[in-house]
Amino acid sequence: MQQPTLVAVAHGSRDPRALLTARALLRRVHELRPHLDVRLGHVELNAPLLDDTLAALPAGGAAVLVPLLLGRGHHVKHDLPEAAARARHLRTAVAAPLGPHPLLVEALYDRLLQAGWTPGTAVVLAAAGSRDPDSAADARACAALLAERLGGDVPVVPAYASAASPTPAEAVRALVARGHHRTAVASYFAAPGRFATQCAASAPGPAAAPLGAHPALARLLLHRFDQAVAQAAPARPRPALATA
Repeated sequence: MQQPTLVAVAHGSRDPRALLTARALLRRVHELRPHLDVRLGHVELNAPLLDDTLAALPAGGAAVLVPLLLGRGHHVKHDLPEAAARARHLRTAVAAPLGPHPLLVEALYDRLLQAGWTPGTAVVLAAAGSRDPDSAADARACAALLAERLGGDVPVVPAYASAASPTPAEAVRALVARGHHRTAVASYFAAPGRFATQCAASAPGPAAAPLGAHPALARLLLHRFDQAVAQAAPARPRPALATA
């Protein structure tokens, strides 16, 4: 694929801050790579919808759909590939979701520090949740990476706003039962929204902001884009061996 467009795919939210956050993140991406065509599409609830973004691209071009989603749930596995298949005028590829990845952990760690987290405080990693077991596996993997980043014996417990258990409130109670009376909530959400707000409300201590337009998230977006471009590129033939 040559010079594809990066189409960042957000979930969409009725919270007006979500759209502002996605646009701010894409401005950071543009600052890092000014000559790259970067566009935004949404799965639902916000304009532009993904289908409309793809339809506006010129026929014969190429696009890489990069989900602003943090795990392998239904949207990543089904909605994005189906949208890509409908865009028959384009050559398309779908990148991996953002998580888990060390750059996400960098952003989570910064957000926790900004919220007032202190060493020794247990953490609930609050995610949206999905019925897909791969999504929960991704959240657990990110929780393990974050625990390693926080150091010491600080537990990091994944929890979910919907479709899976435990809920953030249940995770907090379980930590208290284990003797961890200081607990913070890390927001495993790309942007503000209803679920992120609900999860923050369950925090008995510091509640971190969503990942938002963190610089590490912009770098990760480009990393996933570059990975997808490399995977979509045709293999170059090996040069023939010289013969005597």
